[in-house]
Amino acid sequence: MTKTNRRFPARHLALLPAILTGAIMAQPALAQDQPVLTVYTYDAFAADWGPAAPLKQGFEKTCECTISFVGADSSIGALRKVQLEGEATPADIVLGLDTSIAGEALKTGLFAPHGLDLTSLDLPIDYQSPDFVPFDYGYFAFVYNAEEMPNPPGSFEELAKDDPDLKIVIQDPRSSTPGLGLVLWVKAAYGDEANQAWNEIGPHIVTVTKDWSESYSLFLDGEADMVLSYTTSPAYHLIAEQDDRFKAATFEEGHYVQLELAGILNSSPNKDLAREFMAYLTSPEGQAAIPTTNWMFPVTTPAGGLPEGFPKPLPAEDALMLPDDVVDAQADAYIDEFLASIR
Repeated sequence: MTKTNRRFPARHLALLPAILTGAIMAQPALAQDQPVLTVYTYDAFAADWGPAAPLKQGFEKTCECTISFVGADSSIGALRKVQLEGEATPADIVLGLDTSIAGEALKTGLFAPHGLDLTSLDLPIDYQSPDFVPFDYGYFAFVYNAEEMPNPPGSFEELAKDDPDLKIVIQDPRSSTPGLGLVLWVKAAYGDEANQAWNEIGPHIVTVTKDWSESYSLFLDGEADMVLSYTTSPAYHLIAEQDDRFKAATFEEGHYVQLELAGILNSSPNKDLAREFMAYLTSPEGQAAIPTTNWMFPVTTPAGGLPEGFPKPLPAEDALMLPDDVVDAQADAYIDEFLASIR
């Protein structure tokens, strides 16, 4: 959160008691007059270094309101929190759901139509939803150190048949969004042959971690040659750390797309304000915060374009995604197939 630090010039010190008295007397009325928009999201989004801080600063300049971001351990955790709180939840918006759990979220009946026109958004796939607003996206990919692996595999088939000593680290699809994304990626690429693909990929998996941060740390510590992440992950190393060793392997099967979504809750007393925030979130100004804080692609090009060193989106033909209703109906079966194949 940003805080304003106002300093009084010395010549105004005599007026300070009166000013402070007036400010203290006015503060309760001001707080009562301004609505508070509460957004449940995941911890990394709400962190000081995440998108929440610049979005809060920018949006509060456009509204007579306060916006409060509340972090949970994951976007699924934020959804579960709202489900437990029910109609009494203080949340107005859940932000950070993705297309792999959109069907499940919709079935809760918690979300209201957003009423926004999304046709102008720049998305890698056709996605229209009356209930969820996409605010960024990414492509799952395997990241590697180019100095240690000059010739990375260019497909799942090459990965499976590559050097038997090649080690990859991935995340558990039952607890991790990227982990589920990998399961959906293999299913979208191989369909009924996904089981065979997993049988061949399995020997290269050195471990399956609970979350992304754990597996990425193992990779950076040299415990694996490749890690499941995003095509934008190397941009963080390049832009934030000036380290160009890390690359994302391009697979000929294409790459699975993750759209991150935000939804307004039916129980919100601030629906109009929530819609204003959604419009700001997808505006060029709001989207300017996304690339170098959430390290994902914006859905609206910021005024200055993408930052130098940020990759370009993949060609449309390389973007893979299964329909929400198929994922909602079949995800458990896909996960079971994955778990059985790698045991």
